[in-house]
Amino acid sequence: MRTPRRRRLLVGLLLSPLLTGCFASGGDDGDSSSDAGSGSRLRVALAFPPAENLSPYGADATLLSRLGVTEGLTALDANGTAAPALAEAWTRTDDLTWQFTLREATFQDGTEVTAVTVAAALTRATQAEPEPAALTGITLTAKAAGDGRISVTTAEPDPVLPLRLSSPGLAVLAPKAFAKKGAVDPVGTGTGPFRLTKITGSTAATLDRFDDYWGGRAQASGIDARFIADGTARANALRTGQVDIAESIPVAQAASLDEATRRETATARTAYLHLNTRSGAFKDAKLRAAARAAVDTSAIADGVYEGHADAGQGIYGPALSWAEGKRVQPAGRAKAATPNGTSVTLATYDNRPELPEAAQVLKQQLEKAGFKVTLEVREYSRLESDALDGRFDAVVAARNTMLDTGDPVSVLASDYTCDGGNNLSLLCDQKVDQAVAKAEGIEDTAKRQDAAMAAEALILGVDAVVPLAHQRIITGVDAGVQGVLLDPYERTLVGTGTRR
Repeated sequence: MRTPRRRRLLVGLLLSPLLTGCFASGGDDGDSSSDAGSGSRLRVALAFPPAENLSPYGADATLLSRLGVTEGLTALDANGTAAPALAEAWTRTDDLTWQFTLREATFQDGTEVTAVTVAAALTRATQAEPEPAALTGITLTAKAAGDGRISVTTAEPDPVLPLRLSSPGLAVLAPKAFAKKGAVDPVGTGTGPFRLTKITGSTAATLDRFDDYWGGRAQASGIDARFIADGTARANALRTGQVDIAESIPVAQAASLDEATRRETATARTAYLHLNTRSGAFKDAKLRAAARAAVDTSAIADGVYEGHADAGQGIYGPALSWAEGKRVQPAGRAKAATPNGTSVTLATYDNRPELPEAAQVLKQQLEKAGFKVTLEVREYSRLESDALDGRFDAVVAARNTMLDTGDPVSVLASDYTCDGGNNLSLLCDQKVDQAVAKAEGIEDTAKRQDAAMAAEALILGVDAVVPLAHQRIITGVDAGVQGVLLDPYERTLVGTGTRR
């Protein structure tokens, strides 16, 4: 029997704080299901243009989740634990299998969310190439189990599967999204409060409110999103009233905004210097050691980030309060060699304007140590594939360690193991892989964190990566806008209560 509409709305309202209230800012969200007229449209400036035609399986997945288009079975709450989303409850039935009970919900094309459609969507994610980062090292099978439940089985025990399924890369889409072979179409096929209606290349997207959203009717009637890679242009768009929300305001532009429009959020995002361990100059561990020794992270945190960041301590930064007390010092590092004019190419992207500045400082520091450095700066979508192919000696990149799964071990698997899909350091080290695999099998939270820190020490010990700065993100929000979701994990931005 179908649950009456009135009850569906009540259920959505009761659960809504788990998904949106955790990160709400700028006032009470109010009753997101109340009819507040047609509602104003929100104008949003995002930093990263789509790199993969808004596919949910790669870097574009967070664009869809931040705009309220897509959802997974679970969500990540403010404490970093799994919260209900399309699944309202779950239980582990044995070492390999979990069962998730679906809530009553509708896809944006009007079709019903069922165990069969959810299983099919998750199966498509497992077949994606490259695979979503959340699935690195995991073999997953999803099947309808009857009575509104879905069974998810992994080849090896996965104690954090509910966290993993919160990943934006494992969003559930309607069958219509997969109608065209070899492509995924998110237009009108998500489950979130806003329905994507039009994509204008890599410059803009149009979204309308999805009135049948299970969590209640959004207060804004829609979103006009612009993808503006230039940080100064994003700040100018906010300052001149062209947009209502502008993400990732450069620290150099922060002072130009009224204090009432600046929101600073501590995040799990860290800027790193990745050294190519597979080929080129930094295949030599002694030269990697020389590069690491040349880096002064305080000059980057205090200079480039103007105090809006902390000097790099490790893969995990101070936003994860448990990390500091568990940190293990790297051991067995190679002795630094003298560079003697060794030529290296250092690359970065300009979507986050601090990164080119950081790269310029690093260039000077490396040259002072004896390297000859060529700096290459591109837009992110034009850099990623070459970086993963190893065409640079070093890459400066920023990464939210909790973005993909909310699990501290998963980022190690995706970024620093032989089979990792986001391995900018191109690291393939047997000891690191073994340490990460060991950590993946631990269910107890504290022990899993200990194992993650032990693996971190091994990664830092081979100088595959140099943590530069742990960032605090500045979001520009017009003074008349309320309910923006300032998320330390950077998965959400606009929700049912966001309005102007």
